[in-house]
Amino acid sequence: MSASELDTLKAELLETIASASDLSGLEEVRVGALGKKGRVSALMQRLGSMPPEERKSYGQAVNAVKVAISEALEAKRATLARAATAAKLAGERVDVTLPVREGPLAEGRIHPVSQVTEELTEIFADMGFSIAEGPDIETDFNNFTALNIPPEHPARQDHDTFYFGEGADGDRPVLRTHTSPVQIRTMLAHKPPLRIIAPGRVYRCDSDQTHTPMFHQIEGLVIDEETHLGHLKWVLEEFCKAFFEVPEVKMRFRASHFPFTEPSMEVDIGYAKVGDEIRIGEGDQWLEILGCGMVHPNVLHAVDLDSKKYQGFAFGVGIDRLAMLKYGAPDLRAFFAGDLRWLKHYGFLPLSVPTLAGGLS
Repeated sequence: MSASELDTLKAELLETIASASDLSGLEEVRVGALGKKGRVSALMQRLGSMPPEERKSYGQAVNAVKVAISEALEAKRATLARAATAAKLAGERVDVTLPVREGPLAEGRIHPVSQVTEELTEIFADMGFSIAEGPDIETDFNNFTALNIPPEHPARQDHDTFYFGEGADGDRPVLRTHTSPVQIRTMLAHKPPLRIIAPGRVYRCDSDQTHTPMFHQIEGLVIDEETHLGHLKWVLEEFCKAFFEVPEVKMRFRASHFPFTEPSMEVDIGYAKVGDEIRIGEGDQWLEILGCGMVHPNVLHAVDLDSKKYQGFAFGVGIDRLAMLKYGAPDLRAFFAGDLRWLKHYGFLPLSVPTLAGGLS
């Protein structure tokens, strides 16, 4: 190759190096020029077949091209590396003058139903109640029969209850309509004395401003040899005072009917309405909050307990209803709508743990 051809090759490679836009493109140019099969490397391989008198001058000329290309590559690589670093820094730039984003402990919220469940657990644990749990899908026996609910009772109808398909034994499992089956399971598994609460989800075919197909309920059960109606009254009074955080409550017990208790009662508490605010413990108006009664002897017989030896009381209240009443939420359906704005307003901070000593709300 003549000197003019070497100069042309050099100029061509230098131009290609100068036009490389990134490091990967520059590497392709380097391999094409100085790699094993590169254009400059191919020229160096000719030295072995050349006459000695030409080899020296030819080698010096090709080596000069190689040095020039190598220096150009190195200079271009440094320029492109600086540009790449600058682009990366610009893309990852952090404005330290911006306020720090609040983390999940500040942004997250505990749902009112979860918070109220914790409040109720704290209150009844202080009275010596333990927590019992059971499955959402129940047998007809646990949900109805053992609770003295007769076959013709409206609660057993398909328009009121969610049933599954009939099993091989002819029974249809049911989405529990209350947490009372947990009481049955507990009495079958353990002997008295018993003092439990059973919080959980329950299901009924109903939907409006104060009813949803799935809601939350908590029930209490006490079984021993000496429990009487006075104990029930004390437990409910102490519960209401602790939950609504008032020194006194006015309560009245109205006769009612539940298949699983006898006698059965609805419980009202006194309140006053001031503007849009409901004040528990004041005024002469009455608000129904729960149902209760002494455990029916038939329920005790269903779990093989002697009704002449044992007696007890039970009560049940809607957790969602308590949350609406205490924290002023007007529509039960909003509890399950998943609206973050609603949760920001009615929710609780993650570290807002309810305690009787520190305050429930």
